[in-house]
Amino acid sequence: MSTADRDYDEKRDFIRMRMNAQAQIYVEGESAPLTALCQDFSAVGMSLVMDQPLALGSQIRVVIESPNEQLSSLDAQAEVVRCDADGNQYRHGVEIRGLD
Repeated sequence: MSTADRDYDEKRDFIRMRMNAQAQIYVEGESAPLTALCQDFSAVGMSLVMDQPLALGSQIRVVIESPNEQLSSLDAQAEVVRCDADGNQYRHGVEIRGLD
């Protein structure tokens, strides 16, 4: 299955939720976290907007704290699969590899 076919299937199979949530990004091999804005989220991935680009294939940890103590925070292992310049920011597509 080609990437385009898989992307189409994912769009059909998983609901994408729009959001504007602050996220902390931990890049494998780096010590300090980066800040991102998570703009949408699905069962298999998310869109992150950042001030700096991340390399394709980067292994990252995404942490989004829950504003509600009754809901768990998100802590996901992910891989950067897309990075597009958008003015002075970068929109990243990340594929979720696992949840902690």
